[in-house]
Amino acid sequence: MSSTVAAQREARVPAEAIDGVRRRRLLLTLFGLSVVLGLLGLVAGPSGLSWSEFTADARGEQAALILGEIRAPRTLGAWGVGALLGLAGAMAQALFRNPLADPYLLGTAAGAGLSVVLVLAGASLGGAVIGLATAQWLARLGLVLAAFVGALAGLLLTLALARGAREPMRLLLAGVVVGVVLGAASDLVTTISPDALRGKQSFLLGSTGLLGWSSTVLLLGGVGLLLPLARRYARALDALTLGDDSAASLGLDLPRIRLVLVGLLALCTGLAVSQAGLVAFVGLVAPHLLRRHAPAPQAYTLAASAAMGGVLLLAADVLARCLIAPQELPVGVLTAVLGGGYLMRLLRRRGAR
Repeated sequence: MSSTVAAQREARVPAEAIDGVRRRRLLLTLFGLSVVLGLLGLVAGPSGLSWSEFTADARGEQAALILGEIRAPRTLGAWGVGALLGLAGAMAQALFRNPLADPYLLGTAAGAGLSVVLVLAGASLGGAVIGLATAQWLARLGLVLAAFVGALAGLLLTLALARGAREPMRLLLAGVVVGVVLGAASDLVTTISPDALRGKQSFLLGSTGLLGWSSTVLLLGGVGLLLPLARRYARALDALTLGDDSAASLGLDLPRIRLVLVGLLALCTGLAVSQAGLVAFVGLVAPHLLRRHAPAPQAYTLAASAAMGGVLLLAADVLARCLIAPQELPVGVLTAVLGGGYLMRLLRRRGAR
């Protein structure tokens, strides 16, 4: 009997060592890709990836403006948005035990969209009273705050409808209902004020083009604050993946833990959405890619999903600037196409098996 146990331990140790090596390699790969893509983000300009144009910009009189005030914060900010969405997606999929869960499930996206539309409609209608230039300035100033507040308001409405976070299925259904209702309200506002439709489309498509240093500091600070907070509940997420009964048997206060995790999820999503709009599929695909290459406990999954999300959105941002240069694709459209294509390929492979 003792020899059998010893043999099982010897067989388990190499497997654990291999998994550890694989996870470290993945983190190093993600770090390297972040650096390379960050450099490409600095190079990408009106002509795409042109080294001669980059050297001319770097030596010109506008180098500080072009590289230091436009491309550098946009590149770092795109990584921050992707990291927040990747972290939120990993939390959502573990919390609801659903590989198709994404950060926008709980009404946050619909709430942010409605708030943005209300601000745009108010600016367009108020232009006749206070002056169009002043109204547009107020609109730009209020969009970020409105999106963040709207995302949190959508979550609070979902929690109220679901009567807390006790039952994951009720919470998911409440999120779907809130998303439909707030989406219909947003469409109604754009019908009354058609001038808000263009701004709404820009918000729904997602964009990293307006990220400055203030946005970048806010995004990276959010990653630095919310990631450690989320990892504090990694063991609780590991327990939740085994089922509510198993988690409750460990003495966990499931309603409180779920409420805290839902709050962290909403903060990640609201912060990302407020700065870049609704960037699709990053929060859904990043944890999927991670689990395919290096399945691991939640403490690792949360951190690596954030890094994976940052790499994915940074790559999409560089491609969006280069594919049809000098014009630029909305980054949300590109992530939707690439992310949707990846999931279709994954489903096709599983269907063939």
